[in-house]
Amino acid sequence: MGKVERAKDTRGTILRLWRYLSRRRGALFLATLMVIASTLLDLLGPYLMGVAIDQYIITGDVAGLVHILLWMAAAYVTASVSTYFQAYVMAGAAQQAVRDLRNDLFVHLQSLSLRFFDQKAQGDLMSRVSNDIENVNNVLNESVTQLIASLLSMAGIAVVMIWLNPILAAVTLVVVPLMTLGVTRVIGERTRTGFRQQQSQLGKLNGLIEETISGQRVVKAYAQEQTVISEFDVTNQALRQAATRAQTFAGFMGPIMGAINNISLAIIVGAGSLLALRGLATVGTIATFINYSRQFGRPLGALANLYNTIQSAIAGAERVFQIIDEVPELVDAPDAVPLSEINGEVLFHNVSFGYDKALPVLKNVSLHAKPGQVIALVGPTGAGKTTIVNLLTRFYDVDEGQIVIDGHDIRHVKIDDLRRQLGIVLQETFLFAETMMENIRYGRLDATDEEVFAAARLANADQFIRRLPQGYQTHLSERGSNLSQGQRQLLAIARAVLANPSILILDEATSSVDTRTEKQIQEAMLNLMAGRTSFVIAHRLSTIREADQILVINRGEVIERGTHEELSAQQGFYHQLYASQFRATRRKLADTAGLSKPVSGQNLGQSAVSESAA
Repeated sequence: MGKVERAKDTRGTILRLWRYLSRRRGALFLATLMVIASTLLDLLGPYLMGVAIDQYIITGDVAGLVHILLWMAAAYVTASVSTYFQAYVMAGAAQQAVRDLRNDLFVHLQSLSLRFFDQKAQGDLMSRVSNDIENVNNVLNESVTQLIASLLSMAGIAVVMIWLNPILAAVTLVVVPLMTLGVTRVIGERTRTGFRQQQSQLGKLNGLIEETISGQRVVKAYAQEQTVISEFDVTNQALRQAATRAQTFAGFMGPIMGAINNISLAIIVGAGSLLALRGLATVGTIATFINYSRQFGRPLGALANLYNTIQSAIAGAERVFQIIDEVPELVDAPDAVPLSEINGEVLFHNVSFGYDKALPVLKNVSLHAKPGQVIALVGPTGAGKTTIVNLLTRFYDVDEGQIVIDGHDIRHVKIDDLRRQLGIVLQETFLFAETMMENIRYGRLDATDEEVFAAARLANADQFIRRLPQGYQTHLSERGSNLSQGQRQLLAIARAVLANPSILILDEATSSVDTRTEKQIQEAMLNLMAGRTSFVIAHRLSTIREADQILVINRGEVIERGTHEELSAQQGFYHQLYASQFRATRRKLADTAGLSKPVSGQNLGQSAVSESAA
C-alpha cells in the first residue's frame, strides 16, 4: 500500500515549527502544567481504588470507603476539567501559530515572480496553503499535548507500579508494551497509509469536479457529458477502493486492542493471583495493576498512531517551508531609486529574453517611444509581442540589454513605483467575485465613488452597469462569468482608466468584443491615451492605423517599423498581414450580403492598398 510520506530534514523542520509555537510560551507553560496535573490525577484514581479495597472494603469500613470514594471522584473530575482547559489553551496557541505560518506563506507568495508560478501547478500551491498547513494544525492542536500526556502517563504508571509491586510491574511492563506495540505498528502503519491514499484519491476527485464545473460550457459544446461521467466514475471507484482498504484496517484496531486488553488482563490476574497466594500481593494491588495496565496500553497505542500522523504533518510543513525559502527572482536592487511622476519616454536597447534561456523569445529588440506616442505591436501569434510588455512591466527581467524609462533603467527603480506608473489591460480579463464598484476600484483603492463612475463612463461601461438590477453594487460570480466577454473587457478598461497611469499597455484589449463595442472602446481609448505613452497589441490591424509607430514582430525580432502608410508602401510583411485581414473582412461582408460572385484576389489586394493609402 506504499509508505507514509516523510520529511527529508525532520529535525530542521521541527525546529522551525517550534519557532512559531514558542512565540506563545505562556500558553505552552500553562498547558504543560495542566497536562502534568491531569496525568497525576489519573494516576491517583487507580491507586486510591486499591487502597479502598485493601483498607476499607475488606475490613468493612463504610465511613472510610465513602471518604476515599469522594477523593476518587474529586480526582477524576479535576482531571477531566484540567484536560478540557489544556485542550482549550493548546488550541488557541496552535491556531495562532498556524495563522502566522499561513500568513508568512501567503505573504511570501505575493513576493514571488511570475516565472515561479509558471513552473508550479496551481493545484499543488493551493494544496500547500490549505491541506499541508491543516495537517500541521491538527498535529499542533492535538498531538503535542497528547504526546506529552502519553509520555508522562507511561512514565508515571511505570514508577507507581514498580513502587507498589516490582514483580507484577515487570510482568505488566513486558507483556502489555510488546503486544500493543506489535499490533499497532503493523495495523497502524497500514491504516495511516490507507487514509493517505484515500485523501490522495479524494484530491483527484475534487480536482476533476472543479475542472468539470469550470469547463461546463466546453463540455456541453462538444457533447462530452458521457466522457466526464465515465472519468468521474473511474476516479470515484478508485476512491471507494482506497477508502474501503483504509476503513477495513482501521476497523481491525478496536477488536484487536480489545483482545489484547483481555489477554493482558488474564495474564496480570493470573500472575497477581499466584503472588497473592504466596502473600506477595494484595487484592487491592491486583485491581490497581489491572487499571494501570489498561491506562498503559492506551498511550502506547496513541503513540503508535501519532507516529505516522506527525511524520505526515512534518512532511507537509517541509513542503510549506520549501515555498517560504524560495528566493524571489525580482526584488528591488540595493541602489533602487523611487520613480515619481514620469513623462513616459521608453527605450528598449538590444533586449534579448527567453522564458527558457535555451529558447530565446526576443532577440536584440530595440525601440524608442517618445512621451505621448502610441506604439503598436503586430505580428503572428507567438512572435513575442506580449513578452515585450511583460518585460516593460518587469514581470520578468531581461537576459541581455536594458529597458529605460525617462533615463532610468527599470532594474534600478523600485518595482512598486514602476508598476504604479503603468495601466494594464490584458487579453485575459480577470475579475474578482466582488461588486462592479469594487472591481473597478481595484485600479486605485482610495478612489471615490464619483471617480469610479467617471472611469466607467470614459470606458463606456457606465450604461450597461446602470442597466443591471443593482447597478454598481451588482455582485459578480467567480471570474465574472455572469457577464459577457465584452462587458468584462470594459470593466478591465475602466479599472485601468481609474489607475490614471503615465504609460498604458493594451494587450489585445478589443480582441473579445463585437464591432460596435470595439468602436465604443476605441473612442474611450483615444481619450485615455491622450498625453500618455501607449503600447497596443492588436490582431485587428484596422484599430492601430493611427499609431505613431508600428513595430512588426516576427520570431522575436523587429523586422519592420514605421507608420501605417510607410509600412503599406513597403509592400512587406505588414502589408501582407493587412491585406489578408482586409480580404477576410471583404469575404465576410460578401457572404453576409449574399453575393454569389467572389471578389478576385487581385482586386482585394488593390482594395487593401487603396484603403491603406486613404
